[in-house]
Amino acid sequence: MTTSETLDLSTSPEHIERLKENMEKVDSLSRKLVEIMSTKKQHHPGLDAPNHELFARAATSYWAEMLQNPAKMMEQQVEFWGKSVLNFAEAQKILAAQEGKEALETSPSDRRFTNPMWEKNPYFNYIKQQYLTNSEIIRTAVEEVADLEPLDRQRLSYFSDQIIHMMAPTNFLPTNPDALEKALETEGQSLIDGLQNLVADLEANNGELVVRLADESAFEIGRNIATTPGEVVYRNRMMELIQYRPTTETVHETPIVLFPPWINKFYILDLKAQNSLIKWVTEQGYTLFVVSWINPNGDYADVGMEEYIEEGFLTAFEKAKEICGVKQVNAIGYCIAGTTLSLTLALMKKRGDKSVKSATLFTALTDFSDQGDFTPFLQNDFVDAIEAEIGEDGILPSYIMARTFSYLRSNDLVYGPAIRSYMMGQTPPAFDLLYWNGDGANLPGKMAVQYLRGLCQGNAFADGGFEVFGETLHLKDVDIPVMAVTCETDHIARWSDCYRGVQQMGGRNKTFIVSQSGHIAGIVNPPSRDKYGHYTNADLKLDAPDWMAGATFNEGSWWPRWESWLKKRSGKQVPAREPGDSGYPALEQAPGSYVRARARS
Repeated sequence: MTTSETLDLSTSPEHIERLKENMEKVDSLSRKLVEIMSTKKQHHPGLDAPNHELFARAATSYWAEMLQNPAKMMEQQVEFWGKSVLNFAEAQKILAAQEGKEALETSPSDRRFTNPMWEKNPYFNYIKQQYLTNSEIIRTAVEEVADLEPLDRQRLSYFSDQIIHMMAPTNFLPTNPDALEKALETEGQSLIDGLQNLVADLEANNGELVVRLADESAFEIGRNIATTPGEVVYRNRMMELIQYRPTTETVHETPIVLFPPWINKFYILDLKAQNSLIKWVTEQGYTLFVVSWINPNGDYADVGMEEYIEEGFLTAFEKAKEICGVKQVNAIGYCIAGTTLSLTLALMKKRGDKSVKSATLFTALTDFSDQGDFTPFLQNDFVDAIEAEIGEDGILPSYIMARTFSYLRSNDLVYGPAIRSYMMGQTPPAFDLLYWNGDGANLPGKMAVQYLRGLCQGNAFADGGFEVFGETLHLKDVDIPVMAVTCETDHIARWSDCYRGVQQMGGRNKTFIVSQSGHIAGIVNPPSRDKYGHYTNADLKLDAPDWMAGATFNEGSWWPRWESWLKKRSGKQVPAREPGDSGYPALEQAPGSYVRARARS
């Protein structure tokens, strides 16, 4: 339906009457929303009041600069006023011109403004140009605030950008042509559907507004995701240990134990057969064990890094060795599990434990001296707020971490999905990756604080030593063969930061790879897709920019390169092993029970 057809339809009495009836339904739903939200306080640790002191100092500095250099400030304001008046004048000129004349495109491309009405309609074009002008003047003002430390300037810039993103005209019905056209076309039904989506999301999360990213009814764990055959062969309070069934007649003697992050579920590596790393590893002739972590509740408040190491990593190593009748295993750690695997290896070095032959790290930070995009969240005010939230019932709810990650890409992961669901009335897509992204896990309070204070803020592992079990652990204690796989556009664990940590590890046998794409797509990159390539460079003495400048680009997935590296450390071929043995009979089929537990809000 064209814009003109939509407007013609809107003038018919029947259409207007149906629109009025649906608006009454909208009003009824809005009252229900008020009722739901009034019963639940919205928690935004560290964001409810994003560092009032910082904004106060910035404002003071701004006005002080105005007094000391009024000409400069006046120049900024006149420029702002001038652009605003020109935007309005252009809109007025086009309104007075003949029908069909289009507004001039004067802004860079932006996916939020793809509707032709942002260019053809003077009203929307004026709104867009004014929004872009406002955004520019805010960013300029932040850049020119005097007497701010670099850290404070970075935080101020981040929070200012959040305000800019939040105030985009696309986020409001009266200034979103897509939503307005949809409402007219559907006689208001899209708004009813959108509010029903909003009510459903609030009710599903106990009044917390967590935007649903995927159609949850389209997926079932164990039916169409996480379907690689295997058995749970061991279970304790921290984890289930899954042994996957062999697909070859013989396997390498040394088994693999894979540790996923416990912020999300392990099946990111087993979404479907076409991109399952778990399935692919078994097809290469390996015995594979994967840890499925518990989704903790308040009973786990006092669980710290020590319990994850002792009852998770060390126990999984022992059980895999016993089941396979071997003295060593190869280990894999992804994200925070890669960080903790590195700590575990350092502890094992102190204890003289040689159970791990080699380690593979996926996007794992071990040196936090540069906190990158997370800098705004890793200051005391934010972490203090996290500790206060934990103090209520001993855990850090999953939605807090999810919201933090989402606001690093707020247009893609917050506002865009909210517009489609709540203003357009669309059902979220049936997308397995987004389903996994929304299936988060809570964090034990003690562990969360240890990680944030000791590793992220204190950078203790790389600088001074991180203490567990009476031992002081250092990066240099990690001295077994290591392959680190990182991702070029990863905004969670930047490849250059991961590289800096690997450089400080003690072993001589270190391999470093940078895969194209980001934190997930760069890892879940099967050879069959032939989508992303990877960079290699054997010289790890170089700084990060020089390493990349001298790196060789390799077409295709890094998986086969890693497997070639791994098989040299995996021993001879032995008859394929069925899951479990007489001492560890199968408890249930993969993916087990722990992965099915949903996080509470």
